[in-house]
Amino acid sequence: MHDELCILSGRANPKLAAEIASYLGIGLGAVELGNFPDGEISVRLDQNVRGRDVFLIQPTGPSVNENLMELLILIDTCKRASAARITAVLPYYGYARQDRKDMGRVPITAKLVANLITKAGADRVLAMDLHAAQIQGFFDCPVDHLYAAPILDDYFRSLNLSKENLVIVSPDEGSIKRSLQHVDHLGGSFAIVDKRRANAFETRQENLIGGPIGGKTCIIFDDMITTGGSMAGAVKTIHQHGASRIYVGATHAVFCGQAAKRLGEAPIVEIVVTNSLPLKPEQMLPNIRVVSVAPLLGEAIRRIHRNESVSYLFD
Repeated sequence: MHDELCILSGRANPKLAAEIASYLGIGLGAVELGNFPDGEISVRLDQNVRGRDVFLIQPTGPSVNENLMELLILIDTCKRASAARITAVLPYYGYARQDRKDMGRVPITAKLVANLITKAGADRVLAMDLHAAQIQGFFDCPVDHLYAAPILDDYFRSLNLSKENLVIVSPDEGSIKRSLQHVDHLGGSFAIVDKRRANAFETRQENLIGGPIGGKTCIIFDDMITTGGSMAGAVKTIHQHGASRIYVGATHAVFCGQAAKRLGEAPIVEIVVTNSLPLKPEQMLPNIRVVSVAPLLGEAIRRIHRNESVSYLFD
């Protein structure tokens, strides 16, 4: 296995890549990454990948365009170096929210990015918590789509929260299915925050569907936290309805703009996120808990390399 498997990392999240390689019991592949004076990305492999099964670990989070371009160049580099198979490992898939035409004269950028990745030479994709599951169909190559929900659920289960006093809250109508899966695993009752989006940057939360939540412990689950506006608004809504303790669980801590400030000012006991994206020191709030998805991704890589089933990892 180790003679053929090769793990390479871009600069988006090298710490996660190192954890995945450690889980697999191998070292990271040697690659030189840099920028030319004009900003162009420079890539050079310092090892032979001819005939090897290469996994490129590169979430396309902030800075999205830089990390995406670096991924494409890494794929092209491995292809031209005669790698036997190239798998793009995307712990976070940028541009995922632009997955449909919800108004006239706008692009479907999630499809465009999928085309770029496959045209660059990726033979398959390993992704985690895509914003919409149908994005898998945008790729003209096999896609393995993993979910971080079991890892988040394991953490909250370790807190020994009372099921009789627990409410799982969906921050909007689009997250209902995801939140109901957490109810199945953690127990408790269910509620939905009625979110209305004013534009790409502003939302408002006005009503609570379900409950009651007065005096209850609430956990709000979402796939990502970007600007923090939607999550802070949801927290405010359920706090006003009498929730006694509020936790937040999310896979991707994108944390743009005022996200850290908004979350820091909200009455949240703990914010649990994964390491799919790296957090800057100024974003590490005292109540943030980071759980690792390296074992999940590492086991998926092992099984893909051995041509074994990865379906049980979806549960």
